[in-house]
Amino acid sequence: MSLLIGIPACAVERNQMPFHQTPARYAEAVLGGAGGVPVLVPPLGAAMLDVLDHLDGLLVPGSPSNVHPSHYDGGESETPDSHDLARDGTTLPLIRAAVARGVPVLAICRGIQELNVALGGSLFQRVHLQPARLDHRGGPGEPDVRYGPKHPIAVTGSLARILGADSIVVNSLHGQAIDRLADGLVVVATAPDGTIEAVAMPGAPGWLLGVQWHPEWRYGGNPHSLAILAAFGEACRIHKASNRKAA
Repeated sequence: MSLLIGIPACAVERNQMPFHQTPARYAEAVLGGAGGVPVLVPPLGAAMLDVLDHLDGLLVPGSPSNVHPSHYDGGESETPDSHDLARDGTTLPLIRAAVARGVPVLAICRGIQELNVALGGSLFQRVHLQPARLDHRGGPGEPDVRYGPKHPIAVTGSLARILGADSIVVNSLHGQAIDRLADGLVVVATAPDGTIEAVAMPGAPGWLLGVQWHPEWRYGGNPHSLAILAAFGEACRIHKASNRKAA
């Protein structure tokens, strides 16, 4: 039986009609990189927790929206037009439940921010306005330019073992970033300005990795992206096999 990997969707409005969606490249990366069947999880709140009974992994994707600061006592929103409360109300409890159950989690861009907030951490709402921090936003241009390599990161711990490297170059398309790290998370990659680029959770019941860049973008031509997706897929297979034995 195939691996089933959940991808939480965003709530958007088009032509005065609500839609649930996420960029196709995440599902393509799950299928081609992790070897799983992608399952879109609608942003319908805590009722979606029941989907974890059927999932072998959870990939929390990026999004143009930002986690609302009310979820981490962050004060007034500095980006009031860039929120998705329906997604917040779905992903935050979903992440907590997945971590508690040992369901493998790969969190990308907004996903790493949601992961940190779900577990009790906080965010910089506009990291480029912080002293000595770089502007990590993608900037203008065609997608290949915006998602192109931007800066190196220093890699340690479990991520260094996955990549077989202590430094790689990544893309960068985020306006927010981790401020106070959630208890239990450890930093496994940083940008030259000190911005947290990846986290892991050694004490988690299952495999967990959050990355601030976009390994799903043209993953097939990037050996580091392929390594991350393959490690996630293998963790999902192990989790599935463990659940089958327990049953």
